[in-house]
Amino acid sequence: MIDLTTVIVGPYTSQLIGDMGADVIKVEGPDGDMSRLTGPHRNPGMTSHWMQTNRNKRSLVLDLKTTEGAEALRRLVATADVFVHNMRPEPLKRLGFDYDQVRAIKPDIVFCNIWGFGRRGRYAGRAAFDDVIQGASGLAALEGYGGKEARYVPMLIADKTTALFAAYAISAALYHRLATGEGQEVEVPMFESMVSFTMLEHLWGASFDPPLGPPGSPRHANPDRWPYATADGHICLLPSSDKHWRAVLEIAGRPELIEDRRFATRKSRLEHRNEIMAIVADLLTQRPTAFWAEALAEAGVPCMPIASLEEVVDDEHLSDVGFWHESEHPTEGRIRLMNPPIGLSRSPAAIRRPPPRFGEHSHEILSELGYAEDTIEAMIDSGASSAVTD
Repeated sequence: MIDLTTVIVGPYTSQLIGDMGADVIKVEGPDGDMSRLTGPHRNPGMTSHWMQTNRNKRSLVLDLKTTEGAEALRRLVATADVFVHNMRPEPLKRLGFDYDQVRAIKPDIVFCNIWGFGRRGRYAGRAAFDDVIQGASGLAALEGYGGKEARYVPMLIADKTTALFAAYAISAALYHRLATGEGQEVEVPMFESMVSFTMLEHLWGASFDPPLGPPGSPRHANPDRWPYATADGHICLLPSSDKHWRAVLEIAGRPELIEDRRFATRKSRLEHRNEIMAIVADLLTQRPTAFWAEALAEAGVPCMPIASLEEVVDDEHLSDVGFWHESEHPTEGRIRLMNPPIGLSRSPAAIRRPPPRFGEHSHEILSELGYAEDTIEAMIDSGASSAVTD
């Protein structure tokens, strides 16, 4: 797999494929991926952003504006199954690596474009980053639902969600190639991906024509839908069945409310949602978080305390299941990555390679492509390639 992507959306896509066993070759320009500049680091170019999105990859540095660099990538294309990028169409074509030019070299290539707005429609070609897509997709507005101030979700949610769409699209295209021998071009626009993600439950009344109401799920976008305050903190609680509600009221010491018509059925609870939320909010303030978390969990009621980011890092369940992958990096010392969260009994995902240094595998990959050692050294001397020196 040739990874000609930068920042988060593309690198996360290729990392997901790499976790499943693909040989991912990360092709970087002379200045390196921008994510090498973002986050804490022990050595230049080996930042937290880079570490978390570039495991299971080999790093090859090529200046595609040089004749030698472009020729090396063409040689690499001839050996590849997948080519993924998130460049704008015009510069990609000028460099000689749009789909038509790449499939002329490798007809059965799976070629994936990851773009902000794609090539069709009135937004085609616009520049886009995560914040822009959060705003355009309605996600930022949902954060301001009910009269609150609109805001961004405090994570790169558009980048990461689009990467999931791209990874499954590439997997589907590879399955098609396996079945038919045909390669194809894949397009994954961030805007449409995030609208699909955001509007799944929030299309609501606009799911019908004419609409049966406005878009926006009242339960999910309720301005009062916040974690409940307890006597000493907060807890996330979502009883849904009659059994759950009976348990909540019994644990709270208010069993008489079980007979209250407002609590009697799911339909009546939905009709009196705001009243019920107010009653529960008051009850939960009377005991500490630890009490509620233990008693409600024992009764089978979905609940968890709010965990700080520090508490997530120290979470005992994650330790139990081996979620954190701690290892000695050859140059960066002890590092912590996250193991793939999915389990496959016959073909498990795994971390096989640590995040690479800039140009760490340039010599190795160019040699595999048939370049002689003196030619590789000449490419490095001219700037067509670059390699780390131990």
